[in-house]
Amino acid sequence: MSQKNTRDPAAVGEAAARVIELEHELESAGTAALEGDELTFSREQLHEWVDTVVGVVASPGVGRVTLIHANGRESKIASPDLPFLLSKPAKFAQ
Repeated sequence: MSQKNTRDPAAVGEAAARVIELEHELESAGTAALEGDELTFSREQLHEWVDTVVGVVASPGVGRVTLIHANGRESKIASPDLPFLLSKPAKFAQ
């Protein structure tokens, strides 16, 4: 299953604004990298961070993926899509 990397600038901007507004309500600052050098920098950092992953636990039932890093720390990602992308279809022995 492959997803196209299409970009809807309006949808991306709206999603970023929602996240920043929610963080503002929680009295926590947020920043958005939506294009250009800032987005390139963020993507590069994410790739380096993902390369530290030595284990993955996908939990589609709760919409969460837990990444286990080489240093033993865990990172949790809440997502409606990612756990399903990382899960293989069930196979039943015959």
